[in-house]
Amino acid sequence: MANSDDMVLMATIGAPHGVRGELRAKPYSDNPLALGKYGALSDMNGRTYTVKTIRSAKNVVVMRLSGVDTREAAEKLKGVSLYVARDCLPDDDLDNDEFYQADLIGLDTRDAQDKTYGKVSAIHNFGGGDILELAVPGKRSVMIPFSETSVLDIDLEAGIITLEPVAAGLTDTDDEPGPGSRRRRPASRAKGDPAPDAKGDAS
Repeated sequence: MANSDDMVLMATIGAPHGVRGELRAKPYSDNPLALGKYGALSDMNGRTYTVKTIRSAKNVVVMRLSGVDTREAAEKLKGVSLYVARDCLPDDDLDNDEFYQADLIGLDTRDAQDKTYGKVSAIHNFGGGDILELAVPGKRSVMIPFSETSVLDIDLEAGIITLEPVAAGLTDTDDEPGPGSRRRRPASRAKGDPAPDAKGDAS
């Protein structure tokens, strides 16, 4: 299996559907049916899965994986997250303001005065919008809202995300640590990876 940092979360398996091995899954992609087009999917233990069939069903997809032919086999996969290698995802269908969330991991965060705030270590969504987690050397990690007001610019080539520290909750107007962060809509739409704004439950 590829390094976990190179893997993009595509779906989480939910409950079985029927008795012939079909299962529900919560997709994290703008195009959920594309799950079957990226080749073999992997879990974090290195086991691979091939999508045989896939169809939409309300807010989830229903799919059949190769080798999963019974309800009992599908039940054992409940809760398993499916990943694809980043280099399997196409770049030619991205607009200028679009990107894969996986591409943000490891980017430096700075403000307009070039003050650094840490590197992006993860992207979360707890129901109120996307959140960037920043790894700060020698300190606890920091969570900031991934919003148009807090994230001013994303330069993938330079490896830098420019922040507005007050809006990000990193400082208040007196340059002291702020009380926290507000959740706003994402600064830019991410393509084909764990866009946790996908609604619904696979269970």
